[in-house]
Amino acid sequence: MVSIPDKTLEDLEYNEVLKHCSAFSITPMGKEVVLSLRPLNKAEEVLNRLKMTSEYCSSFDNENRIPNHEFDDISSYFQLLKIENSVLELEAFRNLARNTETSNALVRFLDKFKKYYPNLSNLSRELFEEKQIKTAVDSVIDRHGEIRNDASDTLFTIRKQIQQLRGKISRSFNKALSQFSNADYLDDIRESVIENRRVLAVKAMYRRKIKGAIMGSSKTGSIVFIEPETTNALTRELQNLEFEEAEEIKKILSQLTDFFRPFLPYFELQYAFLLEIDVIHAKARYAEEIGGLLPKITDNQKQIAYLKAYHPLLLQAHNLEDKVTHPQDIHLDSKNRIVVISGPNAGGKSITLKTVGLLQLMLQTGILIPVNEKSKAMLFEQILTDIGDNQSIENHLSTYSYRLKNMKSFLRKCNENTLFLIDEFGTGSDPELGGALAEVILEDFYEKKAYGLITTHYSNLKALANELPAMINANMQFDSKTLEPVFKLVMGEAGSSFTFEVAQKNGLPFNLINRAKKKIERGKVRFDATIAKLQKERSAMIKTGKSLKEKETKAAVETDRMVEMNSKLKSKLISYQELFDYNQKMIVLGNKLNEIAERFFQNNKKRPLIAELIKLVESENSKRKRKSSFKVKKEREKKKKINEQVKKELVEVRKEKKKKSKLERQEIKPKPKLKIGDRVRMFDGRSVGSIDSIEKNKVIVNYGVFTTQVNADLLEIVESEKIKK
Repeated sequence: MVSIPDKTLEDLEYNEVLKHCSAFSITPMGKEVVLSLRPLNKAEEVLNRLKMTSEYCSSFDNENRIPNHEFDDISSYFQLLKIENSVLELEAFRNLARNTETSNALVRFLDKFKKYYPNLSNLSRELFEEKQIKTAVDSVIDRHGEIRNDASDTLFTIRKQIQQLRGKISRSFNKALSQFSNADYLDDIRESVIENRRVLAVKAMYRRKIKGAIMGSSKTGSIVFIEPETTNALTRELQNLEFEEAEEIKKILSQLTDFFRPFLPYFELQYAFLLEIDVIHAKARYAEEIGGLLPKITDNQKQIAYLKAYHPLLLQAHNLEDKVTHPQDIHLDSKNRIVVISGPNAGGKSITLKTVGLLQLMLQTGILIPVNEKSKAMLFEQILTDIGDNQSIENHLSTYSYRLKNMKSFLRKCNENTLFLIDEFGTGSDPELGGALAEVILEDFYEKKAYGLITTHYSNLKALANELPAMINANMQFDSKTLEPVFKLVMGEAGSSFTFEVAQKNGLPFNLINRAKKKIERGKVRFDATIAKLQKERSAMIKTGKSLKEKETKAAVETDRMVEMNSKLKSKLISYQELFDYNQKMIVLGNKLNEIAERFFQNNKKRPLIAELIKLVESENSKRKRKSSFKVKKEREKKKKINEQVKKELVEVRKEKKKKSKLERQEIKPKPKLKIGDRVRMFDGRSVGSIDSIEKNKVIVNYGVFTTQVNADLLEIVESEKIKK
């Protein structure tokens, strides 16, 4: 386990995250375990827990959803099973059976889909599908949670006798009720129930008339409740049988307990498995809510690269209020081990610090974190924090004294596997003296190769970060025009506090600000002003860069589009030129053939005709021989493509013409009034037939050889019956 003080957990609000996470546990036991979780430092264990959570998360979005894991708390039964001759209660057996069913379902599922959930299936590798437990419980307890009649032969006999005896009691009582009711010894209510036994409601004056056991009386004393003598004797016999039944049930449960005793190690393993599943489920649900995922854990190279990292508690709070949450990009590696964050107050320095610390704690607890999927992370043995007002009333320590005491502890513990987070480093004392002390402490952290983030307003610490190679400045962006924070961390340069600018914005008189500037060293003012100027220039450059990039992107897209269009146009022009050349050639050939045909028509001589044709063919073949077979093949393919393209275009043109002609016919031609005997044809056909009969919109047309039924809307009149006559 990681060495983390309780103060660190408190500073980073770690327990608050656990509260949110525990709300997703479906059992009280799981909730308790989640609340007691603590970060780990063993890479293998941490990675395994993270992978299991990630696998469970993935099950929410696919068809192979992990089965329900709801289970009962059976931990109290373990001690009882260890005690010889102890007997479990009826409910205990039902709980053990239910848990076993749940466990069996999960084991079957994880074994079936171990390819998808390898780490979760490893969790259940020591378990097996146990069928004896359910069988044993079902043989003794029915689905209503009662002992079955056939749990033993003795119990079956006893319960049969009890049933028969209850029938006798009922008949005996009904006989007495009828008898004494006719004798008018009973009150209007006639009967009642006392101690689960039926009794007669006898008028007080007739109580001696009825033999039996007096069970009580009314408040007024006017009614006496008596169980008839015959019924009473049978009831005593029933009580004896019920006692025997209870003893037999004890015996059966004792035997079942003895059967369950060897399964104690299995029950303990099963319970731990189900509890772990509930904890993983809670982590997965919480990750789903905050957009958590598993970053790459670096083994060889020590590196933190949290990209688009969110503070989970701030993200949840803002989501509820429909506010925007600003993510941060934070980098730590062997070349930049320590980051000095500066900038104005209320700019987000402290929340950035807390984000890094809290995400690191969550990660080492096995909880997925809200970062970009390209993020990287490393593990630490220690996480040390000094955040917020740390006055100690009990120990009579001021803020500065407490912080110095904290720094003493940090200096003792710090090493290359330590992450330290210090807010407002060096404050609480004289600025120059406190700054100098903070500088030497920071140098010591640096020499010990520790990793960390600090926030400060001290110029000497910003200067130190520029001097040391493995230390880097960073600043929280600030809009110099509006003097409002941008909540964006920029690595590589120090930030200005914008002290005088903010004072001016808040209405402090200008003469007072100038007097304040004169009271401090010019170098400090100049240094802060330079930083402020650089931030302004950087902000302007970022805006210009964004604008230029957008324009460049648009221009590139437009260029690509024009190049593509130009290429298409060129290829089309070439194709059409080739087609034109080919057609011209065919026209020339056609003209020559036409001349030859004309001469043959005039003189009707075959020999000159054949000679001219052969001469023409030989001339064309000689041209073809000049070209290589490859070129010929290429030309054929080109011609084929061109012809196909032309054909397609022609088909489209023809389709359009047909559509137009149809529309014109529909528009121009009125619907013909067809009569029997009219000669008609279909719009797109040539065959003409005569109408034999008309029924509604259907027409029988006789074509002489055959007849057919045609829709009247598809016919046009060729010759009317009137014209024929």
